[in-house]
Amino acid sequence: MSDAVTLEGECLCGAVRFAASGPVHAMYLCHCSRCRKETGSAHAANIFLRDATLTWTRGGDSVRRYALPGTRKARSFCTTCGSPVARAAGATVIVPAGALDTPLTFAPTAHIFCDSRAPWEDLLPATPRHAALPG
Repeated sequence: MSDAVTLEGECLCGAVRFAASGPVHAMYLCHCSRCRKETGSAHAANIFLRDATLTWTRGGDSVRRYALPGTRKARSFCTTCGSPVARAAGATVIVPAGALDTPLTFAPTAHIFCDSRAPWEDLLPATPRHAALPG
């Protein structure tokens, strides 16, 4: 992946909106315990743009950043709804794929930190799928 893109998205409540532009380096599905705790899910899905720019198109003053002391782990989020939003790390912009309104035209690059995945994740392929909340 290396083509430049512009990815647009927003938080759950719509208070924060962003645009991230730059060449796509990778899209990782991270299974580490920190990403699982951050998302409350089986993994985080983040897109990494190199030599990129991040613009807040709405609500930039409602964004807060948290960095886990002694680690490289950080997150940016909306102070109203708590949803993760894009964040800059130097010239790299990291975009949570679930926050995007822009349809993706590429597949994830890799699953990472699979050795620390949730033990129940291996059961997911056999789990029933429903189009909506089952009754």
